[in-house]
Amino acid sequence: VQLQASGGGLVQAGGSLRLSCAASGPTYSSYAMAWFRQAPGKEREFVAAIKWNGGSTSYSDIAKGRFTIARDKAKKTVSLQMNSLKPEDTAVYYCAADYSIITSTMGSRSAYAYWGQGTQVTVSS
Repeated sequence: VQLQASGGGLVQAGGSLRLSCAASGPTYSSYAMAWFRQAPGKEREFVAAIKWNGGSTSYSDIAKGRFTIARDKAKKTVSLQMNSLKPEDTAVYYCAADYSIITSTMGSRSAYAYWGQGTQVTVSS
């Protein structure tokens, strides 16, 4: 699986950005994709995830109410719509995928074997 993330950039606080991640390779029943982020000096943290079949989602507390994850099965892409952005959302955002994701592991960084290259999101105050 190869993942290609795009859509990052510079935005003012309160603004919006939409990230996209294109995936190659097959998708199976337990396939899922997710977004994580890593700010300078901090560990990579979970943002949101979506199961390919069924479309069930999981969000971290930082994302609930502001971010929306969605998938386009035909295009094999997953997007992250980010609204009401804050300076503390500044980070490199990574998309991830794996074939063995279950509900309890959707937010676990170690559960994902495939990672994209990351896209920088900078929110100015």
